[in-house]
Amino acid sequence: MTRLKGSDLLALGFMTFALFLGAGNIIFPPIAGMAAGENIGLAALGFLLTGVGLPLLTIVALARVGGGMALLTAPLGKRAGVLFAVAVYLAIGPLFATPRTAVVSFEMGVAPFSGNSSTALLLYTLAYFAAVLFLSLNPGQLVDRIGKYITPVLLAALLVLGGAALLVPAGEIGQVAPDYQSAPFVQGFLQGYLTMDTLGALVFGIVIATAIRDHGVTDGKLITRYSVIAGLIAAVGLSLVYLALFYLGATSQEIAGEAQNGVQVLTAYVQHTFGTAGSLLLAVVITLACLTTAVGLLTACGEFFSSLLPVSYRAVVITFGLFSLLVANQGLTQLISFSIPVLVGLYPLAIVLVALSLLDDLWCSSPRVFRPVMTVTLVFGLVDGIAAAGGKALIPSFFSQLPLADQSLGWLWPVLLTLVLAAVVDRVLGAPKTVVV
Repeated sequence: MTRLKGSDLLALGFMTFALFLGAGNIIFPPIAGMAAGENIGLAALGFLLTGVGLPLLTIVALARVGGGMALLTAPLGKRAGVLFAVAVYLAIGPLFATPRTAVVSFEMGVAPFSGNSSTALLLYTLAYFAAVLFLSLNPGQLVDRIGKYITPVLLAALLVLGGAALLVPAGEIGQVAPDYQSAPFVQGFLQGYLTMDTLGALVFGIVIATAIRDHGVTDGKLITRYSVIAGLIAAVGLSLVYLALFYLGATSQEIAGEAQNGVQVLTAYVQHTFGTAGSLLLAVVITLACLTTAVGLLTACGEFFSSLLPVSYRAVVITFGLFSLLVANQGLTQLISFSIPVLVGLYPLAIVLVALSLLDDLWCSSPRVFRPVMTVTLVFGLVDGIAAAGGKALIPSFFSQLPLADQSLGWLWPVLLTLVLAAVVDRVLGAPKTVVV
């Protein structure tokens, strides 16, 4: 039986960390930390739960079923599973995550020198997505080589940035923003959605499992164990990055109090602490990191949709690349505002799917539990998404009276109640342990 050595496990953990380390991991903790102020502890804890804990559990759930999203969604039925996968790929692809890489790299690398004008953004994104399309259509070994060099440099830059935030803060911990006064943990929990790492984990799970198999490991239990170890290494790295950036944001109110997003907080801090040279170096590193992330996301979407639809990989990549270009030119603040309702609606589905999968040994018949619970989750997720989009007037008053409805967590108790009822019915009926697709 083939087993991985310690050095192989460490390399696998760093690969997993690199898969998750993208634009969202860097830009959201600073702005959340600034808003949390003195409540930074509870806010950071909530953020770590959705930004680190849920992706780790997703990796574990995927490893248990073999690494693929199709296997994870099998109890829902083929059609529902495909619809869920399409929603995930669109979210991490052309709708939000891919355009976000362009806007983050622009606001950090170009805007401080050119100004934050729409013309500058357009010119930059044209060049950026031209490079992304070229690399996605002609990947070869170029992207792998870039990743091998860029990830260590980015890690070094983050170590310097995190160390500076702790040792040379820009000021004292600031005041608490209104949203973080009454429920800082819940606000941090919801901010963790924006990293999209749980959705990303649904796609990356098969990559991790495949990497383990490529080392000759065939035992299912070992694949699960090694996936968990890789996830834990990545989780530790991400947690340290998040905590340092939270503290950076919390202590930067004096120099970046008017910032509308995390990029502006980071830019202000780096300029304040390291000057123009430091800002330029960090901008180049993050730009290259965003570029490789965008290529990875666009490539994954191209492979998925070209296998799902009667269209070529090249057609999907070009179409999604051009669409991402259009979305990116809405600007980072607008892009984040638009993504929040979608993620508030989609994330509960991902959370519940992973939880049900991890508890799969408890069910006599998985579909009898998965389908009603996920249906209720979908209904309440849509309601919370509409509310987050400003459509509270369209929602019946019943939904707004549910516990935690004001925090976009109105789905929690109805889903738990449905789970209990479905589990009881499942036990009463009994059934062979099979999965109906």
